[in-house]
Amino acid sequence: WATLKARLFNLQAGARAWQVGHQHYDIDNELYRSMLDPYLAYSCGYWLTATTLDEAQRDKLELICRKLGLRPGMRLLDIGCGFGSLMRHAAEHHGVSCVGLTISAQQAALGKTLCAALPIRFELMDYRDFNRDGHERFDRIASVGMFEHVGPRNYEAYFDLVRRSLSEQGLFLLHTIGRGNASTGVDPWIETYIFPNAVLPSMAQIIDACERDFVVEDWHNFGADYDRTLLAWHQRFEAAWPRLQRKHDERFRRMWRYYLLSCAGSFRARVNQLWQVVMSPLGVQGGYRSAR
Repeated sequence: WATLKARLFNLQAGARAWQVGHQHYDIDNELYRSMLDPYLAYSCGYWLTATTLDEAQRDKLELICRKLGLRPGMRLLDIGCGFGSLMRHAAEHHGVSCVGLTISAQQAALGKTLCAALPIRFELMDYRDFNRDGHERFDRIASVGMFEHVGPRNYEAYFDLVRRSLSEQGLFLLHTIGRGNASTGVDPWIETYIFPNAVLPSMAQIIDACERDFVVEDWHNFGADYDRTLLAWHQRFEAAWPRLQRKHDERFRRMWRYYLLSCAGSFRARVNQLWQVVMSPLGVQGGYRSAR
C-alpha cells in the first residue's frame, strides 16, 4: 500500500511537505541539543581525521565551505537549514551572509536565537515558495540533509529553485543520503514513525533531474561515516535519557534507539550512501578542484 500510494500520489506536495517538520523536527529542541554537537548539525559528520562527534561535524561544515570556496562578502542560501549549523559556521569563519529555509518552526526559533549576532536570516517556508520571481541571486547554495524529503515528483521544482537563485558563476553543493536503485519511499517503519514521506534518491534520479541546468563538478561518497555519526548520537541520547524521560516515555526511547541503530547498520552494510555533489550552472572555467 505504501508503494502504491507513492506511485499514485505526490506525497511531498503542498501541505504534506510540512508533515515531517511537525512529526520529527519539532519534537523537542532539548532532545536535539542533548544528542547533537554544539552547532546542532543533524546530518552525517566527516570522520577523515576526527575522533569525536564535535570534531566530525566541525570538519563536515568546513569541508562544505571549502568545496564551495566561500569568501568574505558572499551570499549563501541554505535549503533545509535546520538549526542553522552551516550558516553559523560560514558566517563566523568565512565572513558570508546567509539565508536559510526550513519547515520546522522550533528549529527556526532556536536558530534565530543562536545566530542573533550574525548576518543570518531564517525563512519558515517550503522551498517551492522561495524566490519565485528569481530576483534574489546567491553566490553559493547548499542543501544538507533535506533532499531526502523532496520526492521524485518534485526534483524538477527543487532544481528549478536552485537554478533561479544561483548566480551564473555560482556553485551548488547537495549533501544527501542516497541508495543504489530508484525507489518510491524508505523503510515502512522509518516512514511511519520517524520520517513521513521520505524518499532516498538514486544517482540516476539526481542526474536525470539536474543535467538540464547544471554541470556536475564533483561527487563524493563518505556514507560509511554515517555509521559512526549515528552511533555517537545514540551514545549521547542514552546518556541524556535520565533527563529526557521527563518529556518522553519508554516507548519513545525504544523507537528512537531502533531508529538510530538500524540506520547505523544500513550505512555499515553500505546499503545506504551519503553523497556530496558539487554543481555549477555553466561549468567552472579551467575545471573544478575539490577540497577534501
